[in-house]
Amino acid sequence: MVVQRRGGRRRAKAVAGCVAGGLLAGLLATVSGCSSQTVADERPGGAPGAAAAVAVLQQAADVLVSSGSSRVRTTLETATGGTRVSIEGSGAYDFEQRRGRLRLVLPRDATGAAEHGPITELLASGALFMRNRGAGIPSDKWVRVDTAGIPDGNLVTGGATDPLTAAELLRGVRRASLVGEEGLDGALVRHYRGTTDIGRAAKVASHGVRGPLRAAAKGFTDPLVPFDAYLDGLGRLREVRHRFTVTSRASGTRPAGSADGRRAVGVASTTELYDFGVETAVELPKPADIYTGKVGSPQK
Repeated sequence: MVVQRRGGRRRAKAVAGCVAGGLLAGLLATVSGCSSQTVADERPGGAPGAAAAVAVLQQAADVLVSSGSSRVRTTLETATGGTRVSIEGSGAYDFEQRRGRLRLVLPRDATGAAEHGPITELLASGALFMRNRGAGIPSDKWVRVDTAGIPDGNLVTGGATDPLTAAELLRGVRRASLVGEEGLDGALVRHYRGTTDIGRAAKVASHGVRGPLRAAAKGFTDPLVPFDAYLDGLGRLREVRHRFTVTSRASGTRPAGSADGRRAVGVASTTELYDFGVETAVELPKPADIYTGKVGSPQK
């Protein structure tokens, strides 16, 4: 197996907490480490607020790459039949190597019993590897998926948005504004809100992300994605929440106003990043460890 490791001096863990804050004037600090980028000044008298907000968000992916690595928490939420369900994940990501590892916990059934054990996912440039997927696949085998071949570019299909892809999506920001400064997990962050364009992001995204984003631009009903993003004083993305609109074919009946039995479904994907510089180890499966048979639904 190929092993990629990323380490560095681990930053002190922030004290958990969330303090509500308003719009405060101030400068974002210069990005440290290997990068010499600076974060735009949005104070009155500085750069125009909207333009500065867009500029800060569009460079978020570059700042993460220069930051090296971090721990990750993900949540994918949607509502079905009046019930809200979610898939939660945790792991670590190496932004420089563009590889990560997540452990996903699938939702329970109506009785509260777990339907499926946790799924392990390996995220790589242009590929997704899944283990313990079920559907008759041996537990020691991986399923490999070409993310550029999935209609949504694997933005939501795999149960979590690749953390770097979540940041790359912000390269397509069309409009954004600074909501204010807030406390997030013990850190002071700036809260931005706006809309990004998947197709626009695909045109300027990093090489390994362009294919999946191009697929997503064609596969989503609405390429415009509302978001809320939180950046710390070093310009690092600490949390981003994208609200996608996907289509789903209704079971058995056609929804009112739908000629082909499809309906719009809202899916919210949240990515949280913390413990920057943490050591990560991502092992990609050997060809012999990859399952090549028929793949069904992981819920079966």
